[in-house]
Amino acid sequence: MTIPLLPILPDGITPESGAPAPDRLISGNPVFTTWNVEEADGLFAGIWRSTPGKWRIVYDEWEYCRILSGVSILTDENGTARRVGAGDAFVLRPGFAGTWEVVETTTKDYVIRL
Repeated sequence: MTIPLLPILPDGITPESGAPAPDRLISGNPVFTTWNVEEADGLFAGIWRSTPGKWRIVYDEWEYCRILSGVSILTDENGTARRVGAGDAFVLRPGFAGTWEVVETTTKDYVIRL
């Protein structure tokens, strides 16, 4: 049996554009670009990019991501900040709340489980 491998690459995928909800925006005018490579049974995987800005985040889902390029700062509700850049990988668990600030346009690959 051959096991199919699905590369996480934006090639041939029409990107979706978005932005933080207006009530979550803190500063800037961030624009999101998302290339969804896989969507099945509550699992999502792909590549996401954001231009600079800062917004409030609240996670109801589980997300693994790895920063491919750029710099962002994630800050939890207690004010603990973590700067992330190319090569950093981490998991955000359901219940995480705080802010995401894109300092330099940031690109990440991700896997989300609802």
